[in-house]
Amino acid sequence: MWKPTTIFNEQFISIGDNTLIGPGVALSAGMVPGQECITNPVVTIGDRCLIGKGSGIVGHFSITIGNDVWTGHHVYITDQNHGYEDVTRPISEQSQPERAVSIGNGSWLGHGSIVLPGVTIGEHVVVGANSVVTKDIPSFSVAVGSPARVIRRYVDGDGWVDVP
Repeated sequence: MWKPTTIFNEQFISIGDNTLIGPGVALSAGMVPGQECITNPVVTIGDRCLIGKGSGIVGHFSITIGNDVWTGHHVYITDQNHGYEDVTRPISEQSQPERAVSIGNGSWLGHGSIVLPGVTIGEHVVVGANSVVTKDIPSFSVAVGSPARVIRRYVDGDGWVDVP
């Protein structure tokens, strides 16, 4: 049985019209309820999106998800990571700077995929299941793997082209 969707600091989260948020999804701005955020909104989800069950979107600075973006189940998107520079301090106390994340209109993120800080995913991109997106993916591409790499692109005049 799935727990209800978790949303905190909702005053820093914007969800568009006709967007569906699946069960067990965690949407958060900051790490703790009541935290004051430095940008507003921190998390923006466009119109007609579908966020699959069990997914997590954890924003600290800026996560922008365009219109008509769908995700599979258990997708994780974040704009901050943890560091490990000081072995005398717990990792949980060592965060790295926030880096904005953007996911373009009409994209699809497959089951279990992860989008890491600083990534821009273009429009109409397919990210394969269980892929880890660590760098930008251009529009009209298919990317797979860990780390994700582009394997196909749509090129005007040529149609779909495999990328070696």
